Amino acid sequence: MTEKLQKVLARAGLGSRRQIEGWIAEGRISINDKPAKLGDRIDLTAKITIDNRAVFLRPEQSAKQRVIIYHKPEGEVCTRSDPEGRPTVFANLPGLRNQRWIAIGRLDISTSGLLLFTTDGELANNLMHPSSEIEREYAVRVLGKVDPVMIKQLLAGVQLEDGMAAFSDIKDAGGTGVNHWYHVILKEGRNREVRRLWETQGVKVSRLIRVRFGNIQLPRLLRPGRSQTLTPEELDELISLVKR
Repeated sequence: MTEKLQKVLARAGLGSRRQIEGWIAEGRISINDKPAKLGDRIDLTAKITIDNRAVFLRPEQSAKQRVIIYHKPEGEVCTRSDPEGRPTVFANLPGLRNQRWIAIGRLDISTSGLLLFTTDGELANNLMHPSSEIEREYAVRVLGKVDPVMIKQLLAGVQLEDGMAAFSDIKDAGGTGVNHWYHVILKEGRNREVRRLWETQGVKVSRLIRVRFGNIQLPRLLRPGRSQTLTPEELDELISLVKR
């Protein structure tokens, strides 16, 4: 049986399907010594190279899915290397053999909190896909006065430069003075979306922490810069979010 090239390579833990499609377009992948093309299908007997290095292909049933929670501190970037020399989230993750950690979404440098990483690129792709509509919950501290009209507008939807956006829920989490905390929920992961939504109402986000992704909560005792593996029960429930 043949499968799409990017699906097989994602399952092998080499990257997300989107990343691999980019590598195919850049001419970095070969099949049986010939340049791969988008749409190519392979079986497990194919000879695959990425950047002239052979890769190991695995049947679906033998692929071991691993997912970890990482508590990202502010100041780290979500790239494997940074030309500016800033610290990267990948530096603190557990080591792997013949696989690589794939980030399930991203957080900007000023945002802290829950990040998920997996060895299964297909799972990462499914969890990040907009059609999955998986909830992301954030604790957000805003600077400025927020009134009921603003809350109503943010729930109804506002126009951003990349389309309409809205929170699916907003809960008051308290605070004193001009700084006030809210918990907000989104069902997508556009760049800086939480900050941009609040900015449309003339208030500024002074702190942002992701506290939940789907069924996974940020553990209270997990310190910034540390990670922990999902339990089998947590992993099963996470996978069920995209296998309905």
